[in-house]
Amino acid sequence: MSLSNEQMERYRRNIMLKEVGISGQERLYNGRALVIGAGGLGSPVSMYLAAAGVGTIGIADADEVDRSNLQRQLLHTTADIGRAKVDSAKEKLCAMNPDIHVRTYHELVTEENITPLIADYDFILDATDNFTAKFLINDACVMAEKPFTHAGISRFQGQLMTYVPGRGPCYRCVFGNPPSENDVPPAKNTGVIGALAGVIGSLQALEAVKFFTGAGELLTGRLLTYDALNMEFHTVKLPGETGECRAHRKLRGKTG
Repeated sequence: MSLSNEQMERYRRNIMLKEVGISGQERLYNGRALVIGAGGLGSPVSMYLAAAGVGTIGIADADEVDRSNLQRQLLHTTADIGRAKVDSAKEKLCAMNPDIHVRTYHELVTEENITPLIADYDFILDATDNFTAKFLINDACVMAEKPFTHAGISRFQGQLMTYVPGRGPCYRCVFGNPPSENDVPPAKNTGVIGALAGVIGSLQALEAVKFFTGAGELLTGRLLTYDALNMEFHTVKLPGETGECRAHRKLRGKTG
């Protein structure tokens, strides 16, 4: 793929970076990223992927836009209330960048459909808001050897890590099993400051851009945490592999 004159102008600020250049921009255009969740995290994630020129973006979400979403989910407006989030998202992303292809999946991601869903994509972005989905995404990506980035936000706290096969522990290796419903209240009951989603979601998108272009170092083997109240970032080095991946062990037990 050769960049057109219009694309050269659109992506000029990317191409000026020696870590990206024309070849990196072409890799972005040939890249295929799947965003699971079109809400608080999924909004900045997908918007920055589209702006960067990632050529194929999948958006998976089963929900419709609700008025309570609008405080943080910047893909959606008041006029979108009641619409499928994936339809609202596609409209905004294609208006932002008509060069890209946006595929939508208006369905709940489950054990039954996640494997074929992620199969066509190079990089997966977990923009969900519950532990069941996060462990499901992790386990499917580990088994399919798909790189992905995880993020979570609550109140004024956020965290982020990236998994690439063979380059560090997965989400289940770090956190074990999902907490019980009694241990962690539902996200809708805890509150979250809207701009936090923008900070953490933007960092997720940056991880995807770095993955496609090969620029810099990914958050593999490290967990980034952010305290918005005190404006503090911390990077925690995660333990190295100490045996079989927990996701592999769990799934082998399920099938065996």
